[in-house]
Amino acid sequence: MRLSLAYQPPYDWAAMLGFLAARAVVGMEVVVDGVYSRSIGLNGLHGTVSIWPEAGNALAVELDFPDPLVVPEIVVRLRRMFDLDADLAVMHAHLANDPLLARLIAERPGLRIPGAWDGLELAFRAVLGQQITVVAAIRLAGKLVAQYGAPLDSTVPGLTHVFPEAHVLAAADLAALGMPKSRGRTLSGVAQALLEEPSLFEPNREGGVARLLALHGVGEWTAQYIALRQLQDMDGFPHGDVGLLRALEVLEGERPTARELALRAETWRPYRGYAAQLLWTSLSRAD
Repeated sequence: MRLSLAYQPPYDWAAMLGFLAARAVVGMEVVVDGVYSRSIGLNGLHGTVSIWPEAGNALAVELDFPDPLVVPEIVVRLRRMFDLDADLAVMHAHLANDPLLARLIAERPGLRIPGAWDGLELAFRAVLGQQITVVAAIRLAGKLVAQYGAPLDSTVPGLTHVFPEAHVLAAADLAALGMPKSRGRTLSGVAQALLEEPSLFEPNREGGVARLLALHGVGEWTAQYIALRQLQDMDGFPHGDVGLLRALEVLEGERPTARELALRAETWRPYRGYAAQLLWTSLSRAD
């Protein structure tokens, strides 16, 4: 099935694709010739989706999924994942009051926040990334998908498994994959929490960050990161993030403390998440 997902320009596809490519999990995601493809699971069924830009301010989607009745839900998830409904003009007008952000916006006016296909998957990515590099976290995620994910019969080369379901992960000894036992317990606990509260990762719910912080092993950074990329909290802001502090050091010549960054970011509300994305992207360009 072919679909077309429209958006209000501008759209920085290069930045979005670069983010996804750097974090692509082997067996579950591939990026080839400007096309992002991944396996998807919904209601116990499995399939694949491929996305690339097309003419007319839209993303083209090629969908292979056995149940056409869930296409509307898939579209909702993809629009959220690729941040297609963002009102950039309103956010930019507010953030541009900070001269540094005004410059970054001018350089990358179509920058969006990469979302997630699935809340549990994103939570696992965030927890796996605690205190290790992105590369190491993606390697662990690949081992997890290969070990516990359902095999996939796919026509897209490289897509062999679907991200594991919550009941599988809740019962698994994830520390056996090569991570600290405490982190394995946190991951299993997150999966169990989703089984007990199926709406845990639903976007736009009140108190989402507080519910995440109540989970064992989930701290402020992890909760804010999930809020930003899954809960659609435009104000989600992990102010102690090393990357954000480093970006300001590169851009302005002096590294702030986490507290100084948090105070400065107060003027960016309610769009601190987009400010964070501008800073993160500037750092990747500088490196």
